[in-house]
Amino acid sequence: MSLTQSVFEFEQGHAVQHRPERTAGVDEAGRGPLAGAVYAAAVILPKHYDLPGLTDSKKLTERRREQLFDAIQQQSVAYAIHAVSAADIDAMNIFQATMHAMKSAAEALETVPEFVYVDGNRCPEWSYPSAALVKGDSRLGCIAAASVLAKVARDREMLALDAQYPAYGFARHKGYPTTVHLAALIEHGPCPAHRSSYAPVARAIERFQNQK
Repeated sequence: MSLTQSVFEFEQGHAVQHRPERTAGVDEAGRGPLAGAVYAAAVILPKHYDLPGLTDSKKLTERRREQLFDAIQQQSVAYAIHAVSAADIDAMNIFQATMHAMKSAAEALETVPEFVYVDGNRCPEWSYPSAALVKGDSRLGCIAAASVLAKVARDREMLALDAQYPAYGFARHKGYPTTVHLAALIEHGPCPAHRSSYAPVARAIERFQNQK
């Protein structure tokens, strides 16, 4: 077992060598922001891998996430990333959009998993043997890897949206409802990348409509 693997308590306690060879981890990024897509990733790691520092993506620096993003793709048995757009989030709600993203990511794996662990407290409706694992991105390597892929992919989208809609500061806050972001919403109104079903965005839309 590598040093990277040994940091994951859940893996140690559940005898990694007895888990199915093709165990996938699934995680999402972007449920809370007011703009952009919600992303999910699925990753199957080999039993032995070399990903120093791998853990929950939120605990990593942006630079380290970027480094791990490439390394995970190179070392994984299989990986997939899926995004659900802001418009689709508005159409189906964020919970359903997140479940859809996670299910689509798992189904896109080129290697069919024998078992799937999902970060959180609920799994999508699918045919895989699976289990939800609270704080799984800090407890299981394949979920941590999925969290990195989803986070980096979403952050890259927000950088692209920042170039397209520079008034909102997406590169700084990644769409989260910071003071700067909320102030920009009040000043400029929403852009097409915003989630109109989210309360702060809906209020901004209503305010602009009333000003007409």
